[in-house]
Amino acid sequence: MKHRLIPALALALCLAACSTGTGAATGADGSPEELRIGYQLIPNGDLIVKDQRWLESALPNTKISWIKFDSGGDVNTAMVAGSIDIGLAGSSPVTRGLSAPLNIPYQVPWIFDVIGENEALVARQAGSVAELKGRKIATPFSSTSHYSLLAALQEAGLSESDVTVVDLEPPDIQAAWTRGDIDAAYVWTPVLGELRKSGKVLVTSKELAAKGKLTADLAVVRTQFATSYPQALRTWLTQQDRAVKLVRTDKRAAAAAVGRQLNLSPDEAAGQIDELILLDAKEQAGPAYLGTPDKPGALAENLRSAAEFLKAQHKLPEVPALEVYQKGLDTKDLRDAVAG
Repeated sequence: MKHRLIPALALALCLAACSTGTGAATGADGSPEELRIGYQLIPNGDLIVKDQRWLESALPNTKISWIKFDSGGDVNTAMVAGSIDIGLAGSSPVTRGLSAPLNIPYQVPWIFDVIGENEALVARQAGSVAELKGRKIATPFSSTSHYSLLAALQEAGLSESDVTVVDLEPPDIQAAWTRGDIDAAYVWTPVLGELRKSGKVLVTSKELAAKGKLTADLAVVRTQFATSYPQALRTWLTQQDRAVKLVRTDKRAAAAAVGRQLNLSPDEAAGQIDELILLDAKEQAGPAYLGTPDKPGALAENLRSAAEFLKAQHKLPEVPALEVYQKGLDTKDLRDAVAG
């Protein structure tokens, strides 16, 4: 679903050496000639928008390019290179992206979902997290799953050095699990669904969120694109809000759309959708999430909390001020989309 990140130093160097992109050219009507979207195979509203081709209809003079990624870290890399305009990344890689030394010039205009039971730690032969001591656990590094794995180990009284954590993308995790190369994995659906068939769930991200370790799948938009094409961004936001409302009003149609994108039956897709918490635009503009331009929401505090955790795990050199994450929330475009 989300979230791999190239090493911080390499990406920081790339910021200086790589092109940050000039963004899409402007059409005669002021809309971008192309909107490049980095998506992931996560059962949320983004797949509904893609499946239903709502953006293609709403922005007829703009070429909509959908580019699949396996992790948020790869989305961060693409953002640095200027090769996408909007992308999906987990809260952990977004935290790193907004922090030094990366300082990626993007903002968060939308919350795709609050992660619940669709991310979890699954083991072959362990009854608790504590029993994983000395075992090999796979997860995509610098992902929300990686963040949650470290939180779960800490909660169980284990340090990262008490286990062997290996860095694998979701498809590679499934292959390693099948071969018997790993003892456990913290990963997201749809791979999680395959692992649950023969493994035991030890802890879910929903349970960790209840203990203060909330994770989410976030949209990131290049600041340059948001500034140059605010109406296109608001149109994108409107379609995302439309998708969430479809889930609530016509679950069968929503599940069918997600199922087509994930190659699942509608019933299977519906089950995976139910494992996420989806928020509409008005809810996201509330104080618990993105908030408003005058009062940035609690998501900024959550990102800073994640930064503190990452700093303690030596994944960040320093913890930025809360203001860095507050400025990283694009609450203006969300407000205007809601008002529209």
